[in-house]
Amino acid sequence: MTRDEAPADHYSVVAVASSAGGIQALSALLGALGPDLPVPVLLVQHLDPRHRTVLAEVLARRTTLRVKLAEAEEHVLPGTVYIAPPDRHLLVDSDGTLSLSNSELVHFVRPSADLLFESVAGAYGAEAIACVLTGTGQDGAMGVDAVKSRGGMVIAQDPRTAEFSGMPQSAVDTGAVDFVLPLEDIAAVVRGLVEAKRQ
Repeated sequence: MTRDEAPADHYSVVAVASSAGGIQALSALLGALGPDLPVPVLLVQHLDPRHRTVLAEVLARRTTLRVKLAEAEEHVLPGTVYIAPPDRHLLVDSDGTLSLSNSELVHFVRPSADLLFESVAGAYGAEAIACVLTGTGQDGAMGVDAVKSRGGMVIAQDPRTAEFSGMPQSAVDTGAVDFVLPLEDIAAVVRGLVEAKRQ
């Protein structure tokens, strides 16, 4: 039986996507996740590809989790946040190894939430959690559909409380979202999901 045929008895990864307004939202989410998260976090934040990013350093000051820019061929570890570098799609395979791609833009963006979520759905099936936070545009909507179709869990920031409602609203409109929550409630739900079956 493959991962995506059986309901998950636990969750193994959290994938998060944000765009406009995302740095504040990510700071709040990661800061509330606590120090000992038992799964890795894979993160796409749309960044200006013309500049070196300091996002990892900024977010590392807001959370007790380890935060770093993702590197190709790196194996994911629990309690670590891996950020897609500027102008690179972030993908993961079923043994938890990361890859970076400069393939075409998706919805005019690279890194793409859709590609990350589709990759996570393929690699982790029902063991995946996808979160869509504030942002403009539709990136992430196709990806949450992929996660849901493999039995994973999908969370969206409540568009009414998001600084920019486009991305979370597009996710909600797919009908694939399990929880629509204000930002301050998302971390507790994620922690509850990843810790529920580990006692």
